[in-house]
Formats: sequence, structure tokens, C-alpha cells
Amino acid sequence: MPAVLERTKHNPTRRNTKSTKVRQSAQTTFYQGVNFRALTVEREKFFRFCMDNKDLRIELSARGELTIMPPTGSETGRKNSKLNLRLGIWAEQDDTGECFDSSTEFELPNGAFRSPDASWILKERYYAIPLAQRKKFAPICPDFVVELRSESDRLIPLKEKLAEYIANGARLGWLIDPRKRQVFIYRPDEEVEVLHNPATVSGEDVLPGFVLRLTEIW
Repeated sequence: MPAVLERTKHNPTRRNTKSTKVRQSAQTTFYQGVNFRALTVEREKFFRFCMDNKDLRIELSARGELTIMPPTGSETGRKNSKLNLRLGIWAEQDDTGECFDSSTEFELPNGAFRSPDASWILKERYYAIPLAQRKKFAPICPDFVVELRSESDRLIPLKEKLAEYIANGARLGWLIDPRKRQVFIYRPDEEVEVLHNPATVSGEDVLPGFVLRLTEIW
């Protein structure tokens, strides 16, 4: 039976019961109060936990904070599908890297496990990782990452996540906010650039020739 985290109440008459604080929103559930690093959740154990709960997107921060994200709404799913389709078409034509959808988890150099909405990695970097590791959560930060803000996502945690990707080796990151029609562009050693209601956004020299038409996303 899949392992499921539940909201629990402290009951002194029950044994082996631990109280866990839960903060819940419409789309994202944050399980706080348990430091999973302190409990020695190793790579293999975390992978098995995720496999036991395949219907959920599960991330683990470098501080050991677990985040569980239920499926997105239909509109967010449609937009994310368009994003991955366009990136995938470009990647097939360019043939220098591999692209990944939002169901893919990566282990970043800082120890966090993250699942961007779309990502791309140079083939020479990706295939340097042993196949056994690639079959699980590859220990690598993508060269390019995208986070697409859903209706319930808070902006600040998404900005922190993009900054984390850049700090861990990403060369270009986009935070797309359809609600405000803004794109935040993250690059190493540069200030974040904010585009207001742009018609397109470019992959620059990281993804040469890739241009996303944002009319499909807005």
C-alpha cells in the first residue's frame, strides 16, 4: 500500500504517534515540523517514497522541507503542455540536448530534489551520468528551467526556486506568470530581468533559435 502522509492529532494514549504541522492551500500542501534530513532520508528512501505516491509531485528542499503538490488545474495543464511541446519540437531539431516535462525530478548539487515545469540539459552532461542514476532522480541541475505559475502558486517561493536553480548551475531560467503576464528571466551573475506582457521570449545563447510565443500561454 502506498505510504501517505496524513494530518495527525497528538494523542498521549497512542504509541508511536508523531504530531505534524500542516499548512494547506488549494493546490499545494506543505508538510512542516519534520526535518527529513535529520531523519536520514537518503536518496534511495526518498525515491521509494515518491514511487509509492506516484500521483503526487513531491519535492524536498536542501533544508529537508517536504512539499507535496497535487495535480494542477486544467488551464495550467494546457499551458504547461504547450510549453513542453514547443520546447520538445525545438530540442528535436537542435539535437544537442534532452528536454524533460514536469513529472521529472532532479537532485541538485545542494541536496534539494526539484521538479521544474519544463527543463533542458545538454546531452554531453546528461549522458555522462550512469544509466542506473538516470533511471531514478538524476543528480544534475538542468541547463535551462521553467516554472509556470498556477492560479494558487505564491510568487515568492517560485522566485526562490528559480534563484536556487541558477545557484546550482542552471544557465537560464524563466518564471512565467500568466496572471500578471510577466516573465522573470534568471541568468548567472546578473540581475533578474522582468518582461511585461511580452509577445515572445527567447532562449538566447543557451537555447539558440528557441522562441516561445507567449500568446499560447496567456
